[in-house]
Amino acid sequence: MASSSDVTSSADSTPGNPESGSEERRGRVRMRRAAVMAVPATLVAAGLAVLTAQGALGVQFAISGMPFTVTATDLTGTGFEQFGSLDNMAEGSPNAGDTGGQVLVVTSAIKNATLTKLCQSVDLGGTNLKIQAGSGSQKVKATDLTTDSTELSGNASFDNIEIGNDASTLTKAGVKGPIGVFSQQADTVRIANLRQVNYATTAGVFKLPGLKLSFSSSGC
Repeated sequence: MASSSDVTSSADSTPGNPESGSEERRGRVRMRRAAVMAVPATLVAAGLAVLTAQGALGVQFAISGMPFTVTATDLTGTGFEQFGSLDNMAEGSPNAGDTGGQVLVVTSAIKNATLTKLCQSVDLGGTNLKIQAGSGSQKVKATDLTTDSTELSGNASFDNIEIGNDASTLTKAGVKGPIGVFSQQADTVRIANLRQVNYATTAGVFKLPGLKLSFSSSGC
């Protein structure tokens, strides 16, 4: 005759539902598989976060292919970098023409920038969408500002400029360009009568006091 302890042990090891044990085992297997699959995704996300924080990756988006003009009577900035880059339009863009949807640009990065009398306009075909700001006592402020330009003009001065750096080694603005690409950087930059033809602009923070948006027969 089995002892009471034997009976208890036997009862504990025999589930009321014969399928519950297999369901539990399958559940544990599914959870283990999900955990294993989640590890690479977590590592990739963590890696991208680190690279972005180090400035190894810039913000990437498909450009419209429509250039816009930016002017300012004065730009001053700390932490300046500049290097060559390549912008890409969305696949099938009607603005691609015979370029293959790519535009060779000069990327300018400024850690902290102040602009006076900022004007930005884009030709929509017969009319211009114009944005103006910073015309009063308060100036336009931007942090982590980058512009992708095909033309840039003005009267420029730099402090502690370095010319001929590899773009992947830049340190002044927290942005790194492609390895093997010519670049330059400086502690500070000032450009009077700034004029740019841009295809893209990004900023961590962009403050536009006295903002005015309008349609106009003329651009900036």
